[in-house]
Amino acid sequence: MDLSVLTRPTRTSVPATIARVALGLALVGAGTTHLTVARDEFQAQVPSWFPVDEDVTVLASGVVEIVLGGSLVVLSRWKVAVGLIAAAFFVAIFPGNLAQWAEAKDGFGLDTDEKRFGRLFFQPVLVAWALWSTGAFAALRRARRRD
Repeated sequence: MDLSVLTRPTRTSVPATIARVALGLALVGAGTTHLTVARDEFQAQVPSWFPVDEDVTVLASGVVEIVLGGSLVVLSRWKVAVGLIAAAFFVAIFPGNLAQWAEAKDGFGLDTDEKRFGRLFFQPVLVAWALWSTGAFAALRRARRRD
């Protein structure tokens, strides 16, 4: 696969650009709440088996979300690479959502098994949002055609 597609400027539609910026701002906002007002709530999403302190995990993931979100907004030349990294991040934190459901941990109004289970279906939406809004889907298709 031709990996130069990750750094090559890629044009995206106006709706995709708006979606990319919106996702970036949402990540900055969520990351900020990780570090401030919602630290306890986010700890409900840290699996009991995860070997790092819950608060450290929440703080670190908050910093990552702020950096990713800011990058989605300002690094338009690198948007494909940032989109792939954001999608990978959403996949990486999915076990926390699974653990919240499996361990019946309340957080963010997810206070029933049904609500926690329903939340699981939002994570693939975030992955697709990151890939579509940054042009990563299209860039990966182009890279595969060149092989």
